[in-house]
Amino acid sequence: MDMDFGGDDEIRFERSGAAGIVTLTRPQALNALTHKMVLALSRALTAWQVDPSVAIVVVKAEGRAFCAGGDILHVYHAGLAGNPPVDFFADEYRLNTQIQSYPKPYISLIDGIVMGGGVGISCHGSHRVMTENAQFAMPEVGIGFFPDVGGSHLLPDLGGHFGMYLALTGNRIRYGDALWSGLATHTISADGQIGLLERLCETGDTEAVLRNFFRPAKRETERETLEAIARHFSAPTLSDVIASLETDSSEFAKKTLATILQRSPTSLSVAFRQVRAGLTMSMKDCMRMEFRILNRMLAGRDFYEGIRAVLIDKGSTPQWHPARLEDVDPLDIDRYFETLGDRELAL
Repeated sequence: MDMDFGGDDEIRFERSGAAGIVTLTRPQALNALTHKMVLALSRALTAWQVDPSVAIVVVKAEGRAFCAGGDILHVYHAGLAGNPPVDFFADEYRLNTQIQSYPKPYISLIDGIVMGGGVGISCHGSHRVMTENAQFAMPEVGIGFFPDVGGSHLLPDLGGHFGMYLALTGNRIRYGDALWSGLATHTISADGQIGLLERLCETGDTEAVLRNFFRPAKRETERETLEAIARHFSAPTLSDVIASLETDSSEFAKKTLATILQRSPTSLSVAFRQVRAGLTMSMKDCMRMEFRILNRMLAGRDFYEGIRAVLIDKGSTPQWHPARLEDVDPLDIDRYFETLGDRELAL
């Protein structure tokens, strides 16, 4: 049974047995999230929360990506025109918060790329199921942005300072590392997805069904590298992280350092601080903090430069300002975290 929550042809809602099923239907755009999709998903969750016939919610996607992020090009053009879509982010962050506190099992079926905004609508759910096709990344520091959509809440919780490593590099990981670090709760084989969905709809018994379909995935990152990540990325300041990597002559450390040094110094400074802060903050407080950062980022320069270089003039090198980490003024970074007064995110 199809239901209409105002998502048009971008997102589909169905009732089947015990489940409310959400399908992202913009495969040609790698299911990038639009404002319409965010609002429709929120409405569906609100309706299903009080509907006794819906025991569980399943979120999946058409095509080879789960969701590659938010509709960043739209944000870029609107921002350049002097009208940054702050409302889109406010609604998206409210949705992330809604998912994180959702009282029914929320099962994300991730078979393909999940990045940025896609992480926000999947990884805050109670059950995060990845197949061997899944690839996770929070690559925002590479476009002069920051790991938002609740990255402040998710990333600090990953074992061995792995979340800080992901935030500062933007590197992709596969399903084994996601399972090992706690990002995924379950791994299954891609060809088990249809059967899994059928059983979930039939029984509504999330735990038992997932246990039956679970196929343990080995982590892809070797123990030696994980130990290096824990050592370097536990450092108390960003410059200490860099200094720590500089003293390590391993191939991994050299490569990781080179990656970080290509990212926006402002973004790196903000991301480091938000991930450290998020460790002791509630989801709601994380989202209020991220909304403060967001407003400053959209009024800044590096975000537009990052989008230009990466997505508009593909493959060109972004010219960050300031261009070097040592030129970042700590007082400038403080401003990203200051209250917005009467423009704070209402949750």
